[in-house]
Amino acid sequence: MPDTQKLHKKLRSKKLVYSSNKTSGILRQRAGRKFNYYQPDGARVTSEKTLSRIVCLAIPPAWKNVWISKKKNTHLQATGTDERGRTQYIYHRDWIKICQENKFSKMVDFGLSLPKIREKVKYDLSIKKLEKRRIIATIVWLLEHTFIRVGNEEYSENNNSFGLTTLRTRHVELKKGEVVFKFRGKSGVFNTLEVSNPTIVKTIKKCIELPGYELFQFFDDKNKRHVVDSQDINSFLKEVTNDDFSAKDFRTWGGTSLSANDLYKNGKPKDKTQVKKIISKTVKEVAKHLNNTVKVCKSYYIHPTVFETYEKEILVPHFAYYAKGKTGKDGLAWDELALVRLLQNHS
Repeated sequence: MPDTQKLHKKLRSKKLVYSSNKTSGILRQRAGRKFNYYQPDGARVTSEKTLSRIVCLAIPPAWKNVWISKKKNTHLQATGTDERGRTQYIYHRDWIKICQENKFSKMVDFGLSLPKIREKVKYDLSIKKLEKRRIIATIVWLLEHTFIRVGNEEYSENNNSFGLTTLRTRHVELKKGEVVFKFRGKSGVFNTLEVSNPTIVKTIKKCIELPGYELFQFFDDKNKRHVVDSQDINSFLKEVTNDDFSAKDFRTWGGTSLSANDLYKNGKPKDKTQVKKIISKTVKEVAKHLNNTVKVCKSYYIHPTVFETYEKEILVPHFAYYAKGKTGKDGLAWDELALVRLLQNHS
């Protein structure tokens, strides 16, 4: 079942209704330092329940063209235009939870698909010509090993921030035996990443030699220039795995894997107080790797089962069992296999 169908099924199970800001809704109008709210027919909203719901949505005062759903059970509760002219969305908290659960539910299958992805990447990296497949393989390798966001052109243009597929040649420094990426990422966070893999370094150097400011590009047989984007990466993943994975899944897998390994290395906690301290320390470390805030990292990039099993004293002995032989299976390293089995058995 495609992800969209699964999401809509869960939406119905939570008694939520799909909505759009193209339908009629409540409008906001400034009245001095406060706001008044009006129904589509122009009547002012006076219901305390409705006004209370609107207050709880915490719609930023600076937003313009604010649209608010008339119903409390729609998946989309409000939209508005921010100071930069971007449309922003506020979703029902149950819908946010559903989306998070759906994202994390893919981690087992994604982990099991890594050997296929790696095998294809290794093969395509061996292509001598600087063609599309080699460029995509380079990006996928970097996604897995650096946790950089994949990026998209629209966001890059609107926010002057970059991800892998939107990097420019000016974001790369060449050093002896390595390349260094330096760029402004999402939320203005500055990224500095060093890569020394010989195959990747060689490809990056060849990319820089091409005309044009985009880093990841290639010329086809007709000598026409093309830029590789995030959709190309997602199409590659779907083709290789025959599943609906996206480039974003690498960050979620990376955050989850780093957390599980760090908690295992910390060993069995003495008491509940130490559990909280260790988890807090782990999240901070992983957030640094992903260049995220601690809150975002814990909520969106670390599978909740990792923390739950650590608190229940399951994770450490589970990983210890797989660490004995330090041997993996079916193309997975021992710690990757341990993580997959942990998520399979306890999610």
